Amino acid sequence: MPRHQWCRLVGAIVCATLILGAASPAVARPPADSGSAEGNSTVPEVSVAAPAIERVEHIDDRFHTVFVRSPAMGRVVSVQVLLPADRSRPRPTLYMLDGRSAAEDVNNWTARGGALEFFADKPVNVVFTLGGASSYYTDWKRPDPHLGVNRWETFLIRELPPLIDAHFDGTGRHAVQGVSMGAEAAMMLAVRSPGHFSAIAAHSGCYAVSSDYGRAQAQAVVTTDGGDTANMFGAEDDPQWAAHDVYAHAEALRGTGIYLSAGIGLPGPHDLPGTEEYPDSILFGGPLEAGAYACTLQLIDRLSQLGIPITANLRPTGTHSWPYWRDELPRAWPTLAKGLGLG
Repeated sequence: MPRHQWCRLVGAIVCATLILGAASPAVARPPADSGSAEGNSTVPEVSVAAPAIERVEHIDDRFHTVFVRSPAMGRVVSVQVLLPADRSRPRPTLYMLDGRSAAEDVNNWTARGGALEFFADKPVNVVFTLGGASSYYTDWKRPDPHLGVNRWETFLIRELPPLIDAHFDGTGRHAVQGVSMGAEAAMMLAVRSPGHFSAIAAHSGCYAVSSDYGRAQAQAVVTTDGGDTANMFGAEDDPQWAAHDVYAHAEALRGTGIYLSAGIGLPGPHDLPGTEEYPDSILFGGPLEAGAYACTLQLIDRLSQLGIPITANLRPTGTHSWPYWRDELPRAWPTLAKGLGLG
């Protein structure tokens, strides 16, 4: 195994061990300022030009790459959009967030998650993020020397949706689905903008980012690509950690359709010798998924205490790997479709 892969593997196992070693659910400290990070004085200056679609490149008649001028990000950000076969009427939009290894030219939901095939017959616009590796799709306090400017919350909540709805005949109704890092990001976005998403599906994520193990998990993710969490949410006592803690702000999810899933980390049907992910899915994905399982249980308990209904799939086997998340698409769809007004 190459040295860089070994380092990622060791880091992931240490992170999962920290998560599983937590003796009790962590309750985040109340935030001193639960507003957007963009009000912080360390946020970089950006262009005052309005967000706009600069161009659209057609991959085929239904699948497009869209290049968006983002004042928040200070650059052109690309996303990919899958349109439904029937475009005779306006439709809602589902946003699909990638995991830690998000690439600039492809979203793993399309490359490995079977999303293009699954949504081929669904009456919905599907937007796939491109880029954002190790970013948590959130607004960072300041630019990072390795990860650059990350103002994803502003981009995904304020800048992009009106453009997508106007250009691709959207109804203004939105849902979000994320995996791993993207699962936590999806939930963060939802609690920080209550009501923006009518439904959420989050797979194999952790949701108490201001707890000791939540910060350790975030640091393990961000430093994998050379980033510094101090540039994301500040020092450990910075109120921005608590302001982004889903567990602490779970009440904001009331009225939103929620689907959560995770496997327990034991080898399952997709982890056998000869399968695509083997043996990394066991060595790397087993401990990570065990940690995500504990995190998901914690959030389920919190939502139950608050009387907020959810649909959950807690699998008795399964690792932190794409074949399992591909399997979750049809399971999560009824919750998303209901939230999007599709039945």
